[in-house]
Amino acid sequence: MDKPNAPSCERNRDPILEVLRARYADRRRVLEIGSGTGQHAVHFAAALPQLSWQCSDQAENLAGIRQWLDEARLPNTPPPIELDVAGTWPAEDYDAVFSANTLHIMAWPEVEQLFEHLAGVTTADAVLVIYGPFNYGGRYTSDSNAAFDQWLQARGAHMRIRDAEAVDALAEVAGFDLVDDIAMPANNRSRVWRRTR
Repeated sequence: MDKPNAPSCERNRDPILEVLRARYADRRRVLEIGSGTGQHAVHFAAALPQLSWQCSDQAENLAGIRQWLDEARLPNTPPPIELDVAGTWPAEDYDAVFSANTLHIMAWPEVEQLFEHLAGVTTADAVLVIYGPFNYGGRYTSDSNAAFDQWLQARGAHMRIRDAEAVDALAEVAGFDLVDDIAMPANNRSRVWRRTR
């Protein structure tokens, strides 16, 4: 079986790494939600050796993630764990959570469940970073994002670019305050929240 490969990971990994290098400088344990191929995990864990980087995804993606982790043989990437946001979450405490390009793939009730579960797996000062496209005030930030959203909805009626304000409202209920919103290449954002309550 060939390792899974997402070309977008190769393109966006270095800009994301610069955000994580600053935001996770004092962090120790990261839960990545929706690790996909595992490419991000290997790149970030190699560059940020002080972090234990815990991959997670639905069961069907774990074999591909294991291939990336096994090849890299990094000491700070434990075996990936199965995590469906609607299912059972790990009984662990993480001081950081990361997710890339997941919110627009999930149905909105799944996005809600993701945020509802965060308090149960994070420390009191945890930092949450989510990368991907967002709308603001119900509007697309670019023509390319509008086209991407049409493509998503053709794939599945539950998929769409999420409104930043709606996601912020979920984060606030979960005890997380927005502390940064960073413009990224290709009309994406890295949005950063910190748990305060």
